[in-house]
Amino acid sequence: MAESLLKIGDQAPQFTLPDASETPVSLEDFRGKWVILYFYPKDNTSGCTLEALDFTAALPEFEKLNAVVIGVSPDSCKSHQNFMQKHQLKVLLLSDTEHQVLEAYGAWQLKRMYGREYMGVVRSTFLIDPEGVIRHMWNKVKVKGHVEEVLQKLKELQG
Repeated sequence: MAESLLKIGDQAPQFTLPDASETPVSLEDFRGKWVILYFYPKDNTSGCTLEALDFTAALPEFEKLNAVVIGVSPDSCKSHQNFMQKHQLKVLLLSDTEHQVLEAYGAWQLKRMYGREYMGVVRSTFLIDPEGVIRHMWNKVKVKGHVEEVLQKLKELQG
């Protein structure tokens, strides 16, 4: 899958994925709210843990702005359960083991490390408005300062 073909102003692709307790969650469930949809490579790795902790810490601020935070990775529901318990995470984590949503949002891409190529998750975030329209996108996210950037953009778009 190449980089995201999605653009700001596009309708966000609909999806239904299981959460950590295997309950199906759909994007449509959040109609009327802002959605911060972030894609991350793997539970319990340093960058992904930091990002999830940062989003969890900022959750009260996002909630005041009528926003929910949803993290998606190819990890299993069980892995998400352990990850959430270990780090007291409050963000909603969804499991995309088949990579369908990752592909729909262009976050499943060919990556290179140590001279080998493999398919994997490119850390990305989408800011979706209450009508389901993509209002901002971040590709190849650097974790440090990212949550503050998303919060700032959300305030700007609402302001």
